[in-house]
Amino acid sequence: MSSPRHPQEAPEFISRQVTDAQLFYLNLSPSPKDFAIVCGGWEHCAADYIIERNSFPYYSIEFVAAGMGELELAGERHELSPGVVFTYGPGISHSIRTSKTERLRKYFVDFTGDDAAEMLQRFGRQPGQIIKTGLPVPIRKAFDAMIDAAFVRDSLADQAARLQLEILLIWIQRGSREESSPSPRSVAVFDRCRQYITTHFRELRTIEQVAAACHINVAYMTRLFRRFQNETPYQYLQRLRVQWAAERLQSLGFPVKAVANQLNMDAFQFSRIFKRYFGVPPSAFSSMRRASAVSAVEEIPSNAAAKSRLGEHVDSC
Repeated sequence: MSSPRHPQEAPEFISRQVTDAQLFYLNLSPSPKDFAIVCGGWEHCAADYIIERNSFPYYSIEFVAAGMGELELAGERHELSPGVVFTYGPGISHSIRTSKTERLRKYFVDFTGDDAAEMLQRFGRQPGQIIKTGLPVPIRKAFDAMIDAAFVRDSLADQAARLQLEILLIWIQRGSREESSPSPRSVAVFDRCRQYITTHFRELRTIEQVAAACHINVAYMTRLFRRFQNETPYQYLQRLRVQWAAERLQSLGFPVKAVANQLNMDAFQFSRIFKRYFGVPPSAFSSMRRASAVSAVEEIPSNAAAKSRLGEHVDSC
């Protein structure tokens, strides 16, 4: 019976450069002929996340749920953004990097066997392809359902996960048909709104202000963000705010009230939004970071080996 295993047992090809993850491992020693799902899950990439491989022993499907990054697939460069689906496998070189300011949150599944390539082809996929799906929400839900199926620790886990993989491939195939080429106007409007939020997020209080500045209505702007970035403009605005705030609390030691004031927010509202993203209030976040810094400074003189590892920030799953 195959069953998921704890992330601390992750094989070498699973990156440790993540800040959060939910991973399952069904068969880490598969037969070269029999179809098997090896592993899968989702991961929130750390700022230093990078994958560089000349090949890979398994077939893999990856889906970007949030964030931005860069992909080099079989020698061609692509931008990674929410809604992108890409595949690779044996003989396909690939390199994946996250944006440091808008870190990738992505799903993946690795599988193998004589039937693996045929399964991909049956649903219009092959290793080395990349698409921007028109159906990101069903694809994310299909990945979540596959993870849930794999984590039921019984003799049916493999079969259930395989069925969910086929459902995932159906949604990917449907999404490739749904995503017609966007009009240049809609892309231009989206880019203008996104850039406006990126530039003015500190002083913005409502999404209506963005819509007014970009001369469109809120409903249309929300549809554009859901289509091209798989999140609402409000979610994007709040994400930029809390990431900017975390940097000042962590690296610069700013007081919580000062950071809230710079974001044109009262301290209570700022704390509530910050905790929603990071799980702790900003005061606790700042205290933990200071404690970590003090601990690191105290350990360096007593651990000469640590000096050679400075700058190598690798987060464990």
